[in-house]
Amino acid sequence: MLPEPLPFADNNQPGPPDDAADLNEAATAAAAPPTSALAPEILPGPTARPRRGGSGGALILGLAVVLVAILSGGALFASGYLLGQRQADQPGTPASDEAAFQPFWDVYAAIRDRYALEPVDRKALIEGAIKGMVGAVGDPYSTYLTPDEYRNTLQDISGEFEGIGAEIGTVNAAGETTDCAVFGPDCRLVIVAPLDGSPASRAGLKPGDVVAKVDGSTLDGLSPDQARDRIRGKKGTQVVLTIERRGAAAFDVTITRDVVHQREVITNDLADGTIGYIRLTGFSENGAAVFVDAVQAALDKGQTKLIVDLRGNPGGFVTAARTVASTFIEEGPIFWEQDADGDVTPTDSLGDGVAVDPKIEVVVLIDRGSASASEIVAGALQDTGRATLIGETSYGKGTVQTWIELDDDAGGVKLTVAKWLTPDKRWIHRVGVVPDIAVEVPADTPSGADPVLDRAIEFLSGSAALPGALRRAA
Repeated sequence: MLPEPLPFADNNQPGPPDDAADLNEAATAAAAPPTSALAPEILPGPTARPRRGGSGGALILGLAVVLVAILSGGALFASGYLLGQRQADQPGTPASDEAAFQPFWDVYAAIRDRYALEPVDRKALIEGAIKGMVGAVGDPYSTYLTPDEYRNTLQDISGEFEGIGAEIGTVNAAGETTDCAVFGPDCRLVIVAPLDGSPASRAGLKPGDVVAKVDGSTLDGLSPDQARDRIRGKKGTQVVLTIERRGAAAFDVTITRDVVHQREVITNDLADGTIGYIRLTGFSENGAAVFVDAVQAALDKGQTKLIVDLRGNPGGFVTAARTVASTFIEEGPIFWEQDADGDVTPTDSLGDGVAVDPKIEVVVLIDRGSASASEIVAGALQDTGRATLIGETSYGKGTVQTWIELDDDAGGVKLTVAKWLTPDKRWIHRVGVVPDIAVEVPADTPSGADPVLDRAIEFLSGSAALPGALRRAA
């Protein structure tokens, strides 16, 4: 006997079933126009190498985690975000789209009413429908995020999170810094450095402490991001870390989690104090403000030669990128934004930069992990002739996304809404920003060596000329 045909909506009553308000509300929120305020972005690059003037040469987990995001369409990698705005329209399928959406509602009704193996989770159906619709666009930077993914992603991008406040890395069984993807006997989680004033610092954690267990459970088999998520948690909650410290028996430390600001700016004095080194690892609003303070501090010490290290920086808020670039560019566009209609709008310098004097020499270090907001800054400084770029060609991320939070705790959608162009209106998407001085880093470069930084110091010290500078001056 043939199965009974699937029921279809009455042709005299087209449209969604009465109980599909959740789907309609989610669709309404997703269709709402973005606000005009530029907001966040971010995502990573290749495995971070130790840097001079960095935090002990150990791999910072925050960078290790975001590296994965480049390969997955649902991560943080974007040159900029706009925050979506809900719209108070009546929910429902527009009359002009009723015929096109009828098959969708037919399938929804069939699953709801006829699926026989187990009860249907309506929320799961809604999330699956949204995920499939966004995925059909075919853009790796447009994606649906579950409620947890949405919250965690925005938390990472903002430069603050709820946790213990420690930079975390990986070491092998001998305690040597290593890059490893899964924890086990020869891959262990280590405290690189507790952040100043953080719960980890107050609890007495020290650089080099190995985290053997979290809440009594071993980390074996977990990835770095999974281990990070296990240690993080809501403000006010507690986590128990089993610590192995050289020369002491293993012991437990109970830490109360709190809101922690990530350390995005690392500074150092190079070449006998004549060159200021500023490394920026992200583009949160707070990180941009700290960056400007670091530049001012270098100038106050009489340093008129600066190295800005954007290697491995996955990006962040475009507003933060504007602040960083405006530090050196006095006027004119930092970047242009081209929307779906082809209209091009400039985002100009803030005009309040502390280092716009051309007598202040600037070198920017980039590599394949420099992406999105990093590329906005690098492209702007290159096009305006304000800095010399040294290193490797950057990642090549030239689009802007909008973030839209959906109703009923349904997660959120990240949607590409614009291209961004450099001041000279170059689109570097999938091409990258090409450095003025290319420096190839061999795979067998010894730990602690940094040929890119060495070349930057050599250039600023006046022992080598820059062909690119001559080209731009012509």
